[in-house]
Amino acid sequence: MTKETRVALITGAGRNIGRAVALSLAGMGFDVVINGSADHVAAEAVAAEARELGGRASVAMGDVGDREGCLKVAGLAMAQYGRVDVLVNNAALRPQHKFLDITEADWRRVMGVDLEAAVWLSQACLPGMIERGWGRIVNFTGMNAIHGYAGRAPVSVAKHGLWGLTKSMGKEFGPAGITVNAISPGPIAADDEGDNPTAYRQAMVARVPVGRMGLPREVAAVVRLLASEDGAFINGQMLAVNGGAET
Repeated sequence: MTKETRVALITGAGRNIGRAVALSLAGMGFDVVINGSADHVAAEAVAAEARELGGRASVAMGDVGDREGCLKVAGLAMAQYGRVDVLVNNAALRPQHKFLDITEADWRRVMGVDLEAAVWLSQACLPGMIERGWGRIVNFTGMNAIHGYAGRAPVSVAKHGLWGLTKSMGKEFGPAGITVNAISPGPIAADDEGDNPTAYRQAMVARVPVGRMGLPREVAAVVRLLASEDGAFINGQMLAVNGGAET
């Protein structure tokens, strides 16, 4: 790795937004580390796509739902490239649970993946960023960080917490040359979205003023900005990529 090459670690990067982010950053010249929790084949396929763009790419499989898993994933990235300059906390769970049916295990699992993973991964990657005087952390919140939704109490709590974490870290680490921001995507089409969306997806589109689902690459474009030198003055913000949707 040349001195100028920067490294990006993207969690949940085997498909959809995570995949688009990995490929976008690879296209910028970053070496990318693709994290997935179960589908190793999908993660390797994304890494292969990234290599076709001219950079280096590797896979760091691991469940980021607890501190040990996060340290494992960060450790694999460090072992492969010696550094992480851009951390994208994209992995998330969005289960539906009636509030009175939520178990302690349900609650802890969502908190682990949707909120606490950003804490432990950031703690693992920040020392090197501080030493180099440059870093980018991007957290994915979503509409759950803006509105509370029935049936998604754990997700809404976790994503609100992630927004608070973003603001706090942006203030603490901005002086060290590290920006911390959040992206709140609206309804985004999945990689395997067909021409016949479900009634639920159609209802989501009806709430979007631009009249369509967003594309993963449109979200990735915002990560690309935040990871670039042009994004250096954006810090502690939550950027909505939702076509103008309010609910």
